[in-house]
Amino acid sequence: MRVLICHNFYQQAGGEDQVFAAEAALLRRFGHDVETYSVHNDDIETAGKLKLAAATVWNRGAAGEIGRRARRHRAEVVHFHNTFPLLSPAVYSAARRAGAAVVQTLHNYRLICPGATLFRDGKPCEKCVGRTPLAAVVHGCYRGSRSATAVTTVMLAVHRSIGTYANQVDAYIALTQFAREKFLAAGFDPEQIHVKPNFLDPDPGPGPGDGGFALFVGRLTEEKGIRPLLEAWEHVGKAIRLKICGDGPLAAEVRRAAAAQGTASARESSIEWLGRRPLEEVIDLMGRAAVLVFPSLWYEGFPRTIVESLARGTPVAASRLGSMVELVQPGRTGALFNAGDAQDMAKTVLELCGDPPRLGEMRRSAREEFVGRYDAGRNHRMMLEIYQQAIARRQQLEQGEVVPAT
Repeated sequence: MRVLICHNFYQQAGGEDQVFAAEAALLRRFGHDVETYSVHNDDIETAGKLKLAAATVWNRGAAGEIGRRARRHRAEVVHFHNTFPLLSPAVYSAARRAGAAVVQTLHNYRLICPGATLFRDGKPCEKCVGRTPLAAVVHGCYRGSRSATAVTTVMLAVHRSIGTYANQVDAYIALTQFAREKFLAAGFDPEQIHVKPNFLDPDPGPGPGDGGFALFVGRLTEEKGIRPLLEAWEHVGKAIRLKICGDGPLAAEVRRAAAAQGTASARESSIEWLGRRPLEEVIDLMGRAAVLVFPSLWYEGFPRTIVESLARGTPVAASRLGSMVELVQPGRTGALFNAGDAQDMAKTVLELCGDPPRLGEMRRSAREEFVGRYDAGRNHRMMLEIYQQAIARRQQLEQGEVVPAT
């Protein structure tokens, strides 16, 4: 199959970027003819505010480039990961005019929430789901800016009104059933939304789990649950060391927490901040960790970190919230605690790590879960099926067998 895969990189690297590269590599490994195209948000700094705002809603130049590349590649499918803000939804119709079916992965909730996270004031928020997101403008849900949120809201409103999301995209990929349900609640067509999880390739194999520490990996932001995590370790103390990998706006708080614990006694701090580390080092740490702690306060899309942990056979202690409930099986591959509840998090981690035989059994189950659900071969089969359904839907639309939404 001939596929063009497109992505708008964020200024700070994240899981979407890794999935974009991984899926392109996977398709090539299975013999598909793949071309990639990407832009980077570093270019935002050179664009004026008015020009950026207009491009966010409709980027004629990006649409032209996608159309040219799709025609030159004779793409059967154009698969988008992120189009915000530099590509814009204009690229969908350009790809379809070039003769390709259009697929969009829903890595986050951008199409139903200007802030992309369904999160506000420290907790989940669904006020804009299925509505024109004017409340988001009032609260400045995108980057804390009312003006930037207004631009995003205009983008969503315009493309909903002209039917872009309903008629110019042949298949959406939701990463969990939970996410699919949220998009259906917002009015998306159930025939268009397919569920396919992320995967990990190459398989790093199981780790020894001999490090005796808990591990957090991710951006140091409010929605990732950093503050409850640090508070939990005031209860855990030195019973279990915590290693934190990542960087972000709350880095100073992490640094202070590690320093404060270190000066509380002559012994080593129970919190160690490692900063941003290379992926190879993170994978090694996951294999050695006793447990991965995932304290997120937002619904999440599909945390690649959890898949990496399962691949290494490391159980996951996660918030009982959103997609985490779907990905972590209590008593088998990990445990769940109440989101934002530091005491419950501490209790859960202490109970997990305080029972080595049970933890060992969970390591085997976590590894089995990865092999059974998240290996590359299974993911390729699911992706190919979605592509074929997208092509079939596009052909049906052309032949008038499917009535476009109005």
